[in-house]
This record gives sequence, C-alpha cells and structure tokens, in this order.
Amino acid sequence: MAEKVELVIEGMGCEGCVAAVDKALRAVPGVRAVAVDLEAGRATVEHEGADPTALVRAVEKAGYDARPAGPGGQSPMGP
Repeated sequence: MAEKVELVIEGMGCEGCVAAVDKALRAVPGVRAVAVDLEAGRATVEHEGADPTALVRAVEKAGYDARPAGPGGQSPMGP
C-alpha cells in the first residue's frame, strides 16, 4: 500500500529547481508519485517502501536542503 511523506525543501527559486527536485525524488526506489510546490517550499512523495532518509539525501544531492515535515505539515524546526 502506498504511503505519503511531505518534505520541507529549502533553496528552490525557480521552475528549474522544481524539476531538479522532482527528478531526484523520482529516482529513489519505491517512489510512485511526486508533487513539488515551489511557493510552499514543499514536496509530497507517494511511495511504497521508500526510505525517508533516502528521499532527503536525494534532494540534498541535487543541491537543496530537505527535511521531513512534522505532524500537520509543519517543519520540525518551526513554521
């Protein structure tokens, strides 16, 4: 069954950044769908068994900072 995880992404400034984050996340094994929101600085990932740490690493490797959003969609570090 598919699960969803939301990531807070920092450092995106244009649609090219969105495309880079999307591509990086889709390359992680188990990822089924990705939605990246430039204005919100978020990415929602639908996956089947993907390691959340691997998702964060993939975004970081693409050149952006990432962390899982906390409960209710908030960043663990604050709003």
